[in-house]
Amino acid sequence: MQHAPRFTLVFCAILTTTFVAGAGCKQRSESTGATPTTAATTTPAREPIEVLPVASFDARKAELGRRLFHDGALSGDGTISCATCHSLDHGGAEARRTSTGIRGQVGPINSPTVLNATFNFVQFWDGRAHDLLEQAAGPVLNPVEMGGTWTTILERLGADASYRDAFTAIYPADGITQANTLEAIVEYEKSLVTPSRFDRFLAGDRAAITELESRGYDTFKSVGCTACHQGVNVGGAMYQRMGLRRDYFADRGAVTQADMGRYNVTHDEHDRHVFKVPTLRNIELTSPYLHDGSQATLPDVVRVMARYQLGRELSNDQVSAIVAFLKTLTGDLPATARMPAAPPTPPAPPIAPLRGR
Repeated sequence: MQHAPRFTLVFCAILTTTFVAGAGCKQRSESTGATPTTAATTTPAREPIEVLPVASFDARKAELGRRLFHDGALSGDGTISCATCHSLDHGGAEARRTSTGIRGQVGPINSPTVLNATFNFVQFWDGRAHDLLEQAAGPVLNPVEMGGTWTTILERLGADASYRDAFTAIYPADGITQANTLEAIVEYEKSLVTPSRFDRFLAGDRAAITELESRGYDTFKSVGCTACHQGVNVGGAMYQRMGLRRDYFADRGAVTQADMGRYNVTHDEHDRHVFKVPTLRNIELTSPYLHDGSQATLPDVVRVMARYQLGRELSNDQVSAIVAFLKTLTGDLPATARMPAAPPTPPAPPIAPLRGR
């Protein structure tokens, strides 16, 4: 797998003190499988953040994938589903510092959100998966995560008449297979797109955010956050070293293998402590933060990122304003994304918010 060119990190380092609008160090796939909204054409050309595209997916496959995503049958002992570590009630992430798999095994890293993951240029913190299909296949077989085997999984699905009927209707040629199971899950994950108030603001509705939130966005840009957190996903478009301006791991101590980041994939010294920049969409809901789950609150993580990535100590007013802006990125999830209590699936209600406003 190719990794980010050396100049990507160098250019990011230059941009962390001031963002040049329209420039950047993107390293993302241009094929997201989504069609931009009409509103996207009204986005100011020089804004570093872009309007979130409309979800593009196969609805029938996504409906099947929704059930599979929430089904413990895909794990070795039947207790863990994809939703265990990617809870829709927690912004597509989880409330624990690191994931817990079958038999109570504790994983080494914090689960990133699955919401809007279709717009990431690679998947996982270390970028070891090119796309959602590669990502979906990994945890199912990982012995510390779901610990399943495809022989067992397919037997379980085949023993369920409702699954047999659904697969046969959607995949008449071969029915229940590993490839079809993963494809359905991916189509479901593609549907997990969460437009927010900030997208309305970008599209021209200046009343969509408050004066404080607008000031927070201006602060977010002026201090350099948009050097890495940019594009439609406000991140997810490049790699960056954790501790660009100050040694985060020396200060934190107790360095683990997971802290090596991209190095674990490439074994290139330039990639030590390098991670995919995470999306900031729905960040209000996804604590704890960072790959190590070490920061409990938004003000905490804003200060840490400013210190270690930008070399700045922000004032309380700056932090409060940035946090207010970040909350405008909390989006709305289609109610059809949630798993019903039991099949068959009832008629889908209208779009519902992720949280009350």
